[in-house]
Amino acid sequence: MTVLRERLVQMLEPVVESMGYELVLLEYSPNSHNALLRLYIDSAGGIGLEDCEKVSREVAAQLDVEDPISTQYSLEVSSPGLDRPLVKPSHFERFLNEQAKVQLLAPKNGRRRFIGWIRAAGDRSVTLETDQGRVDIEYSEMERARLVPDYDRE
Repeated sequence: MTVLRERLVQMLEPVVESMGYELVLLEYSPNSHNALLRLYIDSAGGIGLEDCEKVSREVAAQLDVEDPISTQYSLEVSSPGLDRPLVKPSHFERFLNEQAKVQLLAPKNGRRRFIGWIRAAGDRSVTLETDQGRVDIEYSEMERARLVPDYDRE
């Protein structure tokens, strides 16, 4: 499954970028009845419904030509939202001093989940300041990471 996901990213990221958007995250959830392919896109000016529709049409056309998914699937294109996924080092750098929730593939210091303020982000790891102190987490250790929404911000 990860091979197919990687192939989809390699195929669709240039399509999305050529339209002036960033492919933040591609999720593929196989299912025996109807798989789900979800793309989160972003741009400097934000994302509206029209942007999602436009990208959806282009991506669907590319998928029809390449036909990488052999089963029936649904395609969703969405904005990252307030609890946006953090996938690339540049995402962590962009949101320095914001709060993030990180889930690890395996326990670190006896824990798999961390919530903390992003204090540093490099090419290989991020530093979170948690209630228990600072923790350095390599991106390769992460299962998923998301911003914690600040609903009080205007």
